[in-house]
Amino acid sequence: MTTTIVHLMRHGEVYNPDGILYGRLPGYQLSARGKEQALTVAEHLARHDVAMVLASPLERAQQTAQPIADSHRLDVLSDERLIEAANEFEGLRVAVGDGALRQPRHWSKLRNPFRPSWGEPYLRIAHRMLAAVSRARQAAAGREAVCVSHQLPVWTLRRFLEGRRLWHDPRRRQCSLASLTSLVFEDEQLARIVYTEPAGATDPRVTGA
Repeated sequence: MTTTIVHLMRHGEVYNPDGILYGRLPGYQLSARGKEQALTVAEHLARHDVAMVLASPLERAQQTAQPIADSHRLDVLSDERLIEAANEFEGLRVAVGDGALRQPRHWSKLRNPFRPSWGEPYLRIAHRMLAAVSRARQAAAGREAVCVSHQLPVWTLRRFLEGRRLWHDPRRRQCSLASLTSLVFEDEQLARIVYTEPAGATDPRVTGA
């Protein structure tokens, strides 16, 4: 039996002084703390048998992946399927009681939280993330791979794999900055999911996504 591990990693903290939901907007990079988090995880994985490093094309994910790739003498390969979820509130402040949510013109976007109506459907996110994981598992068979993505896509795929409903309370996500959600496969079968926080825990309610 061949054991393969695909680590789904959330990127590190982002420099976002205005506190907006930046989604897929370009130009949002890691903060000083985020760079430290990336290095910490790279050190954590240094003795692992990592054969592939994939990352969302967004800058923050690429920056997070680079130290891991460097430590294993690998290139960071971009995979669009690991990208942040599309969101109609992109570029706005969306904290409860603040910003866009106070404006009636945006309320229609909230009509169906189960899909959700304001962005990319949860099921679509899960399917594209699963396709990226499949690519990584096959390429790294018998070894390990790292896929650097974003909080919502990682958490959505985990819920999908665990057979839980995809709609959820974002304040209860177990997906800290620079965390690892590790999928352990025995041959092609998912055997277990292991969650670790090499860079420490962060509050899911604090936007560093």
